Amino acid sequence: MEMLSVKRAELKKVVDRLQSLNDDLTAMIDKKKDLEDNIELCSQKLIRAEKLIGGLGGEKDRWTEAARLLGIRYINLTGDILLSSGTVSYLGAFTVDYRIECQEQWHILCQEKNIPCSEDLTLSNTLGNQVSIRAWQIAGLPVDSYSTDNGIIVFNSRRWPLMIDPQGQANKWIKNMEKGNKLAVIKMSDANYVRVLENCIQFGTPVLLENVGEELDPVLEPVLLKQTFKQQGVEYMKIGENIVEYSKDFLFYMTTGLRNPHYLPEVAVKVCLLNFMITPQGLQDQLLGLVAAKEKPELEEKKNQLILESAANNKQLKEIEDKILQVLSSSEGNILEDETAIKVLSSSKILSEEISEKQKIASVTEKEIDDTRMGYRPVAEHSSILFFCISELANIEPMYQYSLSWFINLYLYSIAQSLQSDDVAERINNIVEHFTLSIYNNVCRSLFEKDKLLFSLLLTVGIMQGKGKVDDQVWRFLLTGGIALDNPYPNPAPEWLSEKSWSEIVRASKLPNLDGLFEHVQDNVSKWKQLYDSGKPHKDQLPDRWSELLGMDRMVVIRCFRPDKMVPAVQDFIMDNMGQAYIEPPTFDLAGSYKDSNCCSPLIFVLSPGSDPTAGLLKFADDVEMGGSKTQTISLGQGQGPIAAVMIDKAIKDGTWVVLQNCHLATSWMPALERICEEAITPENTHPDFRLWLTSYPSDKFPVSILQNGLKMTNEPPKGIRANLLRSYLSHPISDPAFFVSSKKQAVWQKFLFGLTFFHALVQERRNFGPLGWNIPYEFNESDLRISMRQIQMFLDEYEEVPLDALAYLTGECNYGGRVTDDKDRRLLLSLLSVFYSWDLIEQECYHMCEGDLYYVPAHGPYQTYVNYIRSLPICADPCVFGLHSNADITKDNQETNQLLDGVLLTLPRQTGGGAKSPQEVVDELAEDILSKLPADFDIQMVIDKYPVMYDESMNTVLRQEIIRFNRLTHVVRVSLVNIRKALKGQIVMSAELEDVFNSMMVGKLPALWAAKSYPSLKPMGSYVTDLLARLQFLQDWIDNGPPTVFWLSGFYFTQSFLTGVAQNFARKYTIPIDYIGFEFEVTKEETNMEEKPEDGAYVKGLFMEGARWDRENMVIGESLPKILFDSLPIIKLRPGEMSKFKHEDIYVCPVYKTSARRGTLSTTGHSTNYVMSIELPSDRPQKHWINRGVACLCQLDD
Repeated sequence: MEMLSVKRAELKKVVDRLQSLNDDLTAMIDKKKDLEDNIELCSQKLIRAEKLIGGLGGEKDRWTEAARLLGIRYINLTGDILLSSGTVSYLGAFTVDYRIECQEQWHILCQEKNIPCSEDLTLSNTLGNQVSIRAWQIAGLPVDSYSTDNGIIVFNSRRWPLMIDPQGQANKWIKNMEKGNKLAVIKMSDANYVRVLENCIQFGTPVLLENVGEELDPVLEPVLLKQTFKQQGVEYMKIGENIVEYSKDFLFYMTTGLRNPHYLPEVAVKVCLLNFMITPQGLQDQLLGLVAAKEKPELEEKKNQLILESAANNKQLKEIEDKILQVLSSSEGNILEDETAIKVLSSSKILSEEISEKQKIASVTEKEIDDTRMGYRPVAEHSSILFFCISELANIEPMYQYSLSWFINLYLYSIAQSLQSDDVAERINNIVEHFTLSIYNNVCRSLFEKDKLLFSLLLTVGIMQGKGKVDDQVWRFLLTGGIALDNPYPNPAPEWLSEKSWSEIVRASKLPNLDGLFEHVQDNVSKWKQLYDSGKPHKDQLPDRWSELLGMDRMVVIRCFRPDKMVPAVQDFIMDNMGQAYIEPPTFDLAGSYKDSNCCSPLIFVLSPGSDPTAGLLKFADDVEMGGSKTQTISLGQGQGPIAAVMIDKAIKDGTWVVLQNCHLATSWMPALERICEEAITPENTHPDFRLWLTSYPSDKFPVSILQNGLKMTNEPPKGIRANLLRSYLSHPISDPAFFVSSKKQAVWQKFLFGLTFFHALVQERRNFGPLGWNIPYEFNESDLRISMRQIQMFLDEYEEVPLDALAYLTGECNYGGRVTDDKDRRLLLSLLSVFYSWDLIEQECYHMCEGDLYYVPAHGPYQTYVNYIRSLPICADPCVFGLHSNADITKDNQETNQLLDGVLLTLPRQTGGGAKSPQEVVDELAEDILSKLPADFDIQMVIDKYPVMYDESMNTVLRQEIIRFNRLTHVVRVSLVNIRKALKGQIVMSAELEDVFNSMMVGKLPALWAAKSYPSLKPMGSYVTDLLARLQFLQDWIDNGPPTVFWLSGFYFTQSFLTGVAQNFARKYTIPIDYIGFEFEVTKEETNMEEKPEDGAYVKGLFMEGARWDRENMVIGESLPKILFDSLPIIKLRPGEMSKFKHEDIYVCPVYKTSARRGTLSTTGHSTNYVMSIELPSDRPQKHWINRGVACLCQLDD
């Protein structure tokens, strides 16, 4: 039993051991399984880790770099955001150059103040998102960086954007971009626009408000200021009387089509103003795209596809990166155990690799495409220059506006129509030549005659500037003649070279190629006199080494010596650089314009004085079988608008024509017309035969959109006597045979008819001579001629004798004279008419109408003999035909030169580059110079004490009044100059008035601010100041030394008060009522001073005679000497006396004016404010001779 127990115990031991071994075994097996599991997991983790490392390792370099850059950006964030927010807040409204300049200066400031900021800061790097920028560009935002910045500003500004968008770029972009978001487009002129706006605010859809003016409707105030309030946790906004729920998704855009709007501060602070004017860079890119698409369509298609693909790829890459980062940041615990996360990562890796492969291929292809496109770059550059030349024209006349779409259509037309060629260079040349000429012809038909040459010059210079062939300094000088106050060098030849010319020559010598010019002139006066005397100086060789001068430098020399020949010189310049075609504008061609039009673009006649296209238009309507009831005309005016609207509405459906005349008289109805053109006249609901014809004088109220989309034409009365006569004879009623032979007294009737048409041509053509022709340029037109003809016809038939006086009265005082407001002009009109309405004309055969044998009334014969005679006349008439001296041509040429140069100046930007000094410095120095010369104000109290009011000495009163007037003027001058210097330093705000002073000083003109307080003067800035100082000196001498023996008549501010003073002294001395007193005039032999004062009256000097000269030998008025336009008069004695005792024999009553403009505003006396008095000068010719010559005396000249 014991044994069993022992055995059992042993067995138990063994079993226990076995058990423990089994336990060990299972433990080991478990352990082994564990280990195996672990190995499995590890190898899986290894695989995943490999995937991860492989997947993200590729990203590692990119991300390490990104992290490093982020670190830098993190540091620079402060400065970058500061500069970017500055740009967003302040620089939206400015141009490219100014924006860049500002950003650069701010950047320097930041660095000086040690604010950390990036080296090359751009808005698109700081605030931009490449993917959304790409999307904007696909929606039509121009590709240049300036436009991209504009896009960023739109979306980052707190205020709603108001985009200045004359070319409609922003409009197009917003419409495309928001197309998918149910964009509502409204205009202020819509009846229900507030309703639409309220709905959009509630539903959170975007709104575009187009065609905003310079004022905004007060209803928009809460929207602009985002004035919302909360009720029960919901945001509301009050619009007008209604309260609407405000959705966070609401977006509001505004655009205006105005070129250069002036928004008052109260508007500007509520919106974010943005300048969306097209930039040269942006336009070039568009034009390049167009020419490439037309020339190499397959490339352009590929490029566009690539752009879209790469945009999509970039978008995907961005999404992948975001996904990876999201997975990494959201996974819990050990990422190696998260199977799905790993899958996401690895798939995105593959995708991103695929994409970057695609991108590589794409960028290679893109480079190839770009190289091919770049071949056509010259076309785009050249064409974009043309566009900017055209867009500047609006500064000259408000009607000269052209849209970008019109320009692009012409451009595409030129690409299609110009000669094909396989050689790219030749092909480019063909496109450029065809397009330039096509632009010239198309723009020319809408310009007035006076601006056609100007446009050619702008084109020529613009294209040359694009090639870098123009020195800006020389170009500026050519236009302004430089600005400076005094000239230290004495004039070497004062007998023929005017002071103005001499000082211009001295200033021109500072130009690079004209160095040493004035020294050469001093040493070789006789050689230069040949140029001055030449009949065609613009063709002659210049003396010595100057004969090599070309182009603009040569024109500068012509400008200095013979400004009257600038126009032919400019024509030669254009011909040399552009070719003959650019100085021969196309003639008016109604059929051609009609052919270029379509039913949706209105045809606009821009009117000029004396032109009436209606008759021609109605005749044309008959020619194309649209006459009679198919053409309806209405002259706009009060209450005519709605009638016209009904007409248009009917005509659109029936396909007839509507002619609206005189749109400038219905400015209030113009917005309605604009709406009709935009909404009613659309291609889908307009009959293809419909046309809308408009006529209007230039008006800045005429809707820009109609001007831009319409086809503009001008048709001016022809230039020259011959053309004018021909036009009268070839048009109705003279061309109508029945009318021509209608009178019973045929011979007299024909003579009168010819005389009248000649007179009609004469009064119109005299306008070209400026103030020598008429003081005020009247708009005599065809209706004056027609009514006068009918009256002659009627009176000849009804009376036995020819009632000459009655006819002369009706024609001279009523039909033509009814327009004449200035009494000197009326005197001239009747004097001219007396040449034609005279017994000599009736009784003589071949009556001569002026000196010489060319112009006479042809012998009585059939209609054709008259027309043939007119055709035989010279194209350009000699001034003697008008009764003027041959010098009048010089006056006329000078006037044309001034008109041309002033026109060009209007189109130039005010900032000038390339000079040694900035405009600010130039103006600052000029202001300092003038201030240093300006004497202190007169001490009025001292003058009153020294020269008290006395009964028998009115001159004291005259002096006191003059001093008060001059003090007022010098005060304005002084204050504005001090302020402009402060404004340039930034110490005070540059107001609009100061800016005008600044611009005037830049081009050497008299600022409007001064002119308002000044005596009339046409002098440029420098001469004006010299003249002002001389006047102040004249008064100072009077104050110091008592009244002078000879008064300087031109030195008075208000000349009439001096004349009244002289008369008053005489009246009080002899107790004669002052109303009976007049002056007799005695021209003395003395030129400058007299020994003693006269007993009565006064000696005066300082008058210049225009149109004639004072013959010092015979002491009468004599004919001017050639090329000498003005002659100074000697001292004149004013002898007061009783008017009733004067004998008016052998004299010419010569008016005296303050300036050569001769016209002022008519005052209550019926005289112009420019008129001083009339002086009687002895003459040995009939008075009529001098009246027709336009002889007058001036107190001061213009230079």
